[in-house]
Amino acid sequence: MINLILFGPPGSGKGTQASKLVEKYSLLHISTGDLFRYEMGNDTPLGKEAKSYIEKGELVPDSVTVGMLRNKVEANPDVAGYIFDGFPRTTPQAEALDELLSEKDQAVSSLIMLDVPDEELVKRLLERGKTSGRKDDADENIIRNRIEVYKSETTPVFDYYASKGKAVKVHGVGSIEEIFGRLCAEIDKL
Repeated sequence: MINLILFGPPGSGKGTQASKLVEKYSLLHISTGDLFRYEMGNDTPLGKEAKSYIEKGELVPDSVTVGMLRNKVEANPDVAGYIFDGFPRTTPQAEALDELLSEKDQAVSSLIMLDVPDEELVKRLLERGKTSGRKDDADENIIRNRIEVYKSETTPVFDYYASKGKAVKVHGVGSIEEIFGRLCAEIDKL
């Protein structure tokens, strides 16, 4: 099985590349945002629990998020692997993901980070903001803050997998096809 963590700051192209990788490698794309929307939209016990935290303006505990991941993994036992998008964001989440996969006699194959300079991210997000309708894509100060939060929160996760020899950076600037080719070259080494 190929179990990938696709990593990168807002605007790095994760969503675009994940859909292409899913198609080429027959992987299941697991986005924590999608999981939250599904669980809360279907009023599941985990969805209700997550909603209670969100309504109070609190962070949803890792145990709830990992529970949602567990449900998704267990509901799809026959896939060729997974692409985790938006998770893990912290070292404790990375440890929880490793534990969940270990229970299934699996492991994270690689964390692949799309490496894009800050100025390029700002440019991409401002451009996306013209059509996305997302307020956080239209304000440069908010964009820069999101990039800084990403760096401070997620750099330890990259380091965690790097210490295991499972993290790589891929240059995330160029055409969609060029970047996809770089990602595939890394995956094909696994």
